[in-house]
Parts: sequence; C-alpha cells; structure tokens
Amino acid sequence: MSYTPSPARDYDVLVVGSGIAGLSTAIAAAHRGLRVVVAEQNPYFGGTTAISAGWAWVPGNPAGQKAGDSKDEVKTYLKALAPENFNEERIDTFLDTVPEAINFFENHTEVNFVYPEKAPDYQMDLPGARIGGRAILPGDADARILGKRRKELQPYLSSYTVFGYMPQVGDDLTQFLYANRSLKSFAYAGTKLTRTWFDQLTKGQPIKRTNGSAMITRMVKSALDAGVEIWTSTPVESLIQHDDGAITGAVLGGGRHSGAVNARYGVVLAGGGFTGNATLRRKYFDHDPEGTNHITPTVGHNGSSAVLAINAGGQISNDVFTPGSWAPVTEFKQLSDDRQRLFPHLRQIGLPGMITVDRRGKRFGNEALSYHDFGRQLLEHDKNETDTYAWIIADEKCMDTYGIGYAKPWPIPRQYFYDTGFLLKATTLRELAEKIGADPAVLEVTVERFNGFARKGEDEDFGRGSTAYNHFRGDPSHKPNPNLAELKKAPYYAVRIRMGDLGSFAGLDVDNDAAVLNTAGQQIAGLYAVGAAAVSVFGGGYPGYGSHIGPAMVFGYRLGRDIGSRGVAQSVDNSTHSMTSARR
Repeated sequence: MSYTPSPARDYDVLVVGSGIAGLSTAIAAAHRGLRVVVAEQNPYFGGTTAISAGWAWVPGNPAGQKAGDSKDEVKTYLKALAPENFNEERIDTFLDTVPEAINFFENHTEVNFVYPEKAPDYQMDLPGARIGGRAILPGDADARILGKRRKELQPYLSSYTVFGYMPQVGDDLTQFLYANRSLKSFAYAGTKLTRTWFDQLTKGQPIKRTNGSAMITRMVKSALDAGVEIWTSTPVESLIQHDDGAITGAVLGGGRHSGAVNARYGVVLAGGGFTGNATLRRKYFDHDPEGTNHITPTVGHNGSSAVLAINAGGQISNDVFTPGSWAPVTEFKQLSDDRQRLFPHLRQIGLPGMITVDRRGKRFGNEALSYHDFGRQLLEHDKNETDTYAWIIADEKCMDTYGIGYAKPWPIPRQYFYDTGFLLKATTLRELAEKIGADPAVLEVTVERFNGFARKGEDEDFGRGSTAYNHFRGDPSHKPNPNLAELKKAPYYAVRIRMGDLGSFAGLDVDNDAAVLNTAGQQIAGLYAVGAAAVSVFGGGYPGYGSHIGPAMVFGYRLGRDIGSRGVAQSVDNSTHSMTSARR
C-alpha cells in the first residue's frame, strides 16, 4: 500500500521512541497542556522496556524514605561504582527529582508501583549499598485497558517466557522455580499458564501483562488519556534544522504518518541506544572492533537517535566507566526457519550446581555477580582473544532442578533444546570438554576444585556466595551456601554464552537539562535526549535492578515537565502581549 505524505503538521513536542523515556516525557508534557506526538519506528510500542523486567532503580522513593535511605548514602555508593566518571550535578538532579516523579506517576496516571523489601544493590561490598528500598517494579496490568491498541503492544521476548507466561521477579518467579518440587507451586504455575494459553487462544495475546510489559501498558494508557498521539511504524528520517542550528521538527517515514512534523518546543530523542548498530559498536566497544563480536537482545537500539543528533551537530559522549550494560547471551535457532533467537542470562548462572568456564575449561570469575559485572569479568578475561565467549556447565541434578536458562528443568523433555543448538549433553566431563573444545584435563580439575569449595560452602577463588546480592541470585533453600553445590551427577550439560547487552551507557552528550550538546559543548536549540539515547547519568556504573529504566523515567518526566512549563509560560507571555497590543 502506498501513501501520500501528509502536509506539515504542527505539535508542541515530537518524541522519538515509545519506551519508558519517551512515554514519561510525553505524559509529563501533555499534563501541562502541550500537544505531543510520539513517533515509534517499530510496529509495536514499548521498545526494550516492554521486554524487560520493568524494575526502576529510584532511590528516594517512598519505601527508601521510610527505611531511612539518605541522599548522601546513595551518592557514596554511586561514586564508589564509577569514581572517575561521577557527575555530581547530574546525580543530584536525578535524586532530587525522584520523589516528585514517582508521586506524579502514582497520583496522576494509571501507573502504579510495587515496593519490594529486598532488592539488593548489585555491588553490596561497596560503601553506601543497601539490601532494599531503591529498586521498585510495576504492578501487573490488563492489556484490555488499551482497547484495540493492545495489539500494538510489544510482544514478550518469547525465549524468556515460561511457555508464554512472563513471571515477575520475586514471589511469582520463585513459585515457578519450585514448580517441580512443590505441589503448591506446581498448581500456582499451572493456573498462570492455563490462563495465559486461554487468552492467547481466544484473544490473540496474553491479557495479563507483567514486568516491563505492564509498565508500558499503563504508560501507554496514561499517554492516550492525556491526549498524546502515538504513531507506530513511523521512523524519523531526518530532523528539520533552521539556519541558526535550532531543531524545529522532523521528517517522518513509514507511510501512513509520513511527512513533516513541526515541533514548536522541541524534538526529544528517546529511541534507545546504539548497541544494535555495528558501526557505532566498532567505534565505542573495545571488544567488538569488527562489529561481529556482540549480539543484542534489545529492541530498537539501532543507533537511530544517535545518528539523527550527530547529523545535527551532536556527538556521542564516551565519558563512562563502561560503554554498555553487559549481559551474557546465548544464540540459538528457530527450528521452523533457522531464524536467530536469543536468550539473555540475567539471573540464573548464580544458582547452585552451575559454573562458567572459558574456552580452555577454567573458571574466570564469580558467576553470582550481576549479569553486568559478570560480563565485565568475561570481557577482561577475553581481552586478548579475537572473540568473546564462555560456557555454562551443569550436572544432571542441577539440570533437573533448575534447568539452564531457556532449557527447562525436569519434567520438560530436552530434545527440543538439543535440536535448536541451545543445549549440549555428554555422559562424562571429558566428553563434554571435547564437545565444547576445552581441555578435558583442565575441565576435570576445575570441577573437582569447585566441588571442594561447594562442600565447604566457600568459594576461595572468586568469592561466589559471599554477599547478600549473590545469595539473592541463588536458591535460599540450598545449604550451606545458596550459590554453591557440587557438580557430580552425570550426565553433564553445557550452554554457550556470548557478550550481549541491555543498552548502551555511552550516549549523546547532554547537559543537566537533557539538551543535546554540539561538539563545542553548546546546546542545540530544540533538541533533547533521554533514556539510553543519552549518556548514562551513573557514568557507566550499574547500581542495581532497573538502572536504565529508573533514570529514563525520572529524566523523561523532568524534561516533559520543564518543556511544558516553558510552553505554558510562553503562552501566557504571548497572551499578555496580545492583550497589551489590543489596548493600544
């Protein structure tokens, strides 16, 4: 179907991208009376937020305040995370805005939050870290609140669901983990799955939305209620730039909504980072000089926001501790058409009975660290190699109890996971080593040494199972250490992991007001960036659950609020000027 481009349309704000950053900006601006349109390049709205766990790291939220968490304590922790890249002004702005942003969303929109008591910061050994009160998550949502537009909701990452249902981290996920060990948990999981399958059959999609999908469902509902227009399948082809350098709108593609859009108060780039852009990865990711040593499970992070800003005079800031939020990812194939599928290992490799070894068969770090910090270990270990990969190893007891990521535990049959290339199996460690290309003697020694640590409950090599965060990633019912168990029951299993990400920390250079800066460090009038499109407020540190979503939501809210306030003030000034002129 062909479309004739529409004549130029006038709005107050054009937001590029419909993830948490873009929707937060749009809602806040619309609540102050501005006409806002959101242009989403994909057929679905929500971006990576919609396939994420939906957590938001927002110190100063009501639960943190009640627990006595202080701003100074948070800053101490953040400075310890990335001391050389600590930007106190931006951190202060973020922390000072959190209470206002959370209050706005909870009291003026459809968004609601759950405040878990326990959600440990990722590096509990650093000063200022806390066991809980900083990370929050969205309440579940019913997709029917979106009416017909629920069909435009970004589907879950299928490999990350349990047969179509996306468990929420916490009690919900725990019930699924124990479903093969507890009749009560089995019944709980069965009820959830039955409802999911019924909805899929009768309504074409799961109606109950959890995690980041619930967040986006509620955000989209709030945006539509506020009068925001959301256009999917509408990429931005170029920005409209005045002779003086100011951005005044954009040219949209995609057919139905193609054509120019004038944006009276500015264009907000919120279309994600650049981890799916091989050209930019080659420049900013040291481990990926050829653009082939990295895979990303993110949605929409193709660098489009970065390219738009660069073409308008902006630049990428790499003033960060790490340029990306790392995550180990397994690549496998769809049996029906050999299409690439991905599984990000965000939680499970810290469970008892699993270890991770390098290409030679040796452990190289603490598997119970966060996915990001584990990824840093792998990158450091393989820095002199031409490629980056490792292997998760487990025995039969571990496989029966927990599974390995996408490969489900007993009683789920395993042939499918072998056929897709996700899972390897061998009757002995020596045979497994041969299958993964490792040294059999090295792998046997590695497992024997780890088993000794497991019996004692103390990992003397890498300290696995030594912090509250490590334990949070383990099995609390396993003793003496939630993260350590022997690998001694044949057969043995292996899953290959490569380096992936959840977004980029390097990003467009912005000031404290989210205005994009040019190469001279000056604002490009009318151009803003929030979320993963902008450089990390944490300087490339990864403090805890929701370290992308938290700042994206808060800075998006703040930007929308400020643009809205300026728009209202300008309207008042214009009205006063008109009245004065009329009297004359």
